[in-house]
Formats: sequence, C-alpha cells, structure tokens
Amino acid sequence: MSEDSRKLSSLERVELAASNLGLDIAIKRMEQSTRTAEEAAKAVGCAVGQIVKSLVFVNADTHELTLLLVSGSHNADTAYIATTYGVRLKRADIDRVRDETGFAIGGVAPIGHLVDLPVFMDQSLLAYDQVWCAAGRPDSIFACNPALLAEKIAAMTIRIKAN
Repeated sequence: MSEDSRKLSSLERVELAASNLGLDIAIKRMEQSTRTAEEAAKAVGCAVGQIVKSLVFVNADTHELTLLLVSGSHNADTAYIATTYGVRLKRADIDRVRDETGFAIGGVAPIGHLVDLPVFMDQSLLAYDQVWCAAGRPDSIFACNPALLAEKIAAMTIRIKAN
C-alpha cells in the first residue's frame, strides 16, 4: 500500500481498496455495534452465517500474518487446518494486527490492509449470494458477493472445520 494510503482513515482505505479491486460496495455505518457476528447479523437483518469474520492469525512457519475469512456461524479449527492444508496458525498479538493491517480487532476488513496478507476463505460463505464484511470499524459493514470477493483478493477457499 502506498504511503498516501496509510494516511487514510480505515473506512477510506476500504473504499479505496474496493475501488482498486473493482468491487462495488457501499459502506454502512450502523448505530449499534457490528463487532461480533451476532451483533452484525442483527444490525443488518441477515443470517449469522452471512457475516464474514476477518480473523488474523500468525503462520507458525513463516511468521507472517494470515487472514481467515470465516462464516459467522463457524469457528476456525486451526488443528484441522494444519492437518488438512499444512498451514499452522497461532493467535496474533492485537497490537501487531493493528500495526500491520491498520485495523483494530472487531473492525478488520477483508480488504484495505496496510500489508499484503495471504487469505483463506471459509467455503461455506460461497453458499450465499451476499455476505456482510467489516469495513474497518466496529460499527461499519459492507455487503458483497462472496465468490467475487474471493476472486478479487485471491483467497484460497477451504473448509475451516472438520465435520
């Protein structure tokens, strides 16, 4: 991301990233919190599964931050991901998440990060025509088509939990 982009607000970075990716989004600032999947689903009136949780982990092998886009109705099974995909993930420090993505926990967007991150997307999100993502603040969200989002950000779609 350019030095000028680093000076933008988190919402502006999301809007700029969407524009650069060719994603037509409209950010909605809500009166209530959208920090959790349940809060976001209630705020927009959708199923919890349509909420995209942007979870930032550290790849234990490369030490790079890694983004998991997970359905609001799921939890990431990091042991399953390690066994199935060979990606060992551990919790990321909240200060590192803010410093490297430019977003605070609860408002991490799938786009507009300060650094490039490898991205894995929960394949169950593809069952929906529209999903809702954090837009850089814990009170702001945007809707998009999950397949188009995955394509535009080069996300690898995976199962994020064992059945």
